[in-house]
Formats: sequence, C-alpha cells, structure tokens
Amino acid sequence: MNEIVRLVLLTGGLLAVMPILLLITLIVAFERLWLLKKTINAGSRIHARLRSLGYGNAEGLRELAEANSKTLQGHLIVTALASRGETADELDFHLEEEIMDAMPRVNRGLWILDTSVTLAPLLGLFGTIIGMIQAFNVLSQHGGPAKVTGGIADALISTGAGLLIAIIAVYFVNYFNSLAQRITQQLELIKVMLINRFHTRGLSDGVSEGGATMAQTRATEYTAARV
Repeated sequence: MNEIVRLVLLTGGLLAVMPILLLITLIVAFERLWLLKKTINAGSRIHARLRSLGYGNAEGLRELAEANSKTLQGHLIVTALASRGETADELDFHLEEEIMDAMPRVNRGLWILDTSVTLAPLLGLFGTIIGMIQAFNVLSQHGGPAKVTGGIADALISTGAGLLIAIIAVYFVNYFNSLAQRITQQLELIKVMLINRFHTRGLSDGVSEGGATMAQTRATEYTAARV
C-alpha cells in the first residue's frame, strides 16, 4: 500500500486517475456492447420477417410493428404505417428522417472512448514527466544516480498505464464503429424494403424462385420483338 501511495505521489497524483479512467472506459464499453448487439439482433429478426411478408400486407406489417415498436428498426415500420406519403419519395423522406433521428442514440457515448484513447496516454506521459523531474531533483540534491534511475523507472509506470487504457479504448472504438455501420445498413435496408412493400407490386414468382424463369421469359419477348 505504501508503495502505491509513493508511486501516486511520484507522478503528481495522476497515476490515481488511471483506474478511474479505466473504469469509465469499461462501463461505457460494456453498455455500448450490450445495446448495439441487442439492436443488431433485433434488426436481423425484423429483416427476416419482412422478407417473408407479402407485398402490400399492411396487417402483417402492423403486427410486426407492434411486436418490435421499442426497437429502432421496428420504429421505422411504425413510421411507415403512420406516413401519409402517397408516393415512394414521400415515404422515403419520412423514413430517412427517422433514421437520422436514431443515429445519435447509436453513437451515444462513443466520444468518451475517443477521449480515453487520447487522454490516457497524455496523462500517463505527463505523470512520467513529473516523476522524472522529481528524480532529477534527487540527483541535484543528493547525487545518487541509482535513485534517479529508479525514480525514472517508477515514473514510467504512469505512461504504461495510460497506453494500456488507450489500447483497450481504441479497440472498442473501432469495434463499435463497425457495429454502428452495420446498424445503419440495416436501417437503410429496412427502409428500402418498406418502400417496396408499400409502393411496388412485388417480384414475380420466377424471380423469387431463382430468377431464371422471368429472365428467360423477358429474353424471349425481347427476341420476338426484334424479329
């Protein structure tokens, strides 16, 4: 315990900040991990259910919206059902507005991890500099090289702690950015699927079974027209 107090005092108290910064980083990371994974799983379920619904099936969409109204993707379906847009473009604008409104909730808290990536090494380096200044003061007063080298080694613990926190934070930042991108892609895909189901007549049976039948039919019609 006395050794820890000595190291904290050597770095001007900055070493004591490192556990607090690490704790904040881990709390934000686990909260974001739980929420983003939950959102992605909900989006995957909604996407699979939408693909199984027929075009123009308002009742099926309403049931899907009621079952998933608390999710970001489910709220898109609620918006589509409530939209008064008579054209695909109008519905597109309404759904895009909801997506833009949802993105701050997806990216919430990531700035804390970004701050940890930058702040932790800087605090560690600052603590090391303070420790080195104290170590050189010992040299000037007592002329003990061994005490100086030992003081510098102890001060470097602050830099190591800061770099460790930054490494953890930068991993989570990059991982969460990839998850946020997946959620954005899910929202955009569901938006397009909803527009298609409200304003198109759907795909032919030939396309849904593999596309060969419809493609062959259109090729035959095109050849006959040319002849």
